[in-house]
Amino acid sequence: MKRILVTGGSGFLGSHLCDRLLKEGNEVLCVDNLFTGRKSNIHHLLDEKNFEFLRHDITFPLYVEVDEIYNLACPASPVHYQFDPVQTAKTSVIGAINMLGLAKRLKVRILQASTSEVYGDPELHPQPESYKGSVNTTGIRACYDEGKRCAETLFFDYHRQHGVDIKVMRIFNTYGPRMHPNDGRVVSNFIVQALKGEDITIFGDGLQTRSFCYVEDLIEGMYRLMNSRDGFTGPVNIGNPGEFTMLELAQEILDLVGSGSQLKFLPLPQDDPMQRQPIIHMAKKELGWEPKVRLREGLIETINYFDRILKVPV
Repeated sequence: MKRILVTGGSGFLGSHLCDRLLKEGNEVLCVDNLFTGRKSNIHHLLDEKNFEFLRHDITFPLYVEVDEIYNLACPASPVHYQFDPVQTAKTSVIGAINMLGLAKRLKVRILQASTSEVYGDPELHPQPESYKGSVNTTGIRACYDEGKRCAETLFFDYHRQHGVDIKVMRIFNTYGPRMHPNDGRVVSNFIVQALKGEDITIFGDGLQTRSFCYVEDLIEGMYRLMNSRDGFTGPVNIGNPGEFTMLELAQEILDLVGSGSQLKFLPLPQDDPMQRQPIIHMAKKELGWEPKVRLREGLIETINYFDRILKVPV
């Protein structure tokens, strides 16, 4: 049994990771400041003897004893990370320094949940891990994009300078139960609007593309990366290479919900990427991982979740 720290553990991804780690027989210390994380995501775990919740902001040092660290703490949707951009940058950068310092002191492995946003609005499509990215350093998304890029830099510098055992994963668009209904991400937006019979708001012409990975597939990739061979640090893309336009996604959701919602087109936000699709050759080779859940199958589970919480808010 390991004692494992999960920062951002009551968030969308973090809560699913806590489930997985407990299922594997570990003790889990879930740390979250509850800015975007929700107690309801981990409510079912609070009575578990191997689960502990600690409310804490990782921009402040944390003194605990653990065997592994998953660093997921950071608001991940534009609505939330642009609400307090300075704090977003602090969470990525100062939070990484604090967690890396903890890993260094304890001599334990640490995984960084990075993001496909490090590629910015890519000039290369699809995106391999070798692509350096095209990010606007002064734009409204830079607090997140550049914060995560700097965190990756810190991880590799701690690895080279101090010998810290690191794993870095770049997460592409992920969806599933426990997404925040007001997080502004396209899947949750479309589903909530369709269930309420509201207009489906599409930014731009709807021809921009994303690749959607179901949360169970994503957590499997994260778990395999943390337990991968010594010396393999990444960064490694974890995402679904299936590519869909926003119009295709909207139509799929409308069909599944049986909604009469109409499409409403709005101006495209600044620096919103036009294309996003991972190359996952490295994940296949090093982790034996590739996504299993098809978009329609995952959307059905996600729609059922939102249908329940909209009727009985959690």
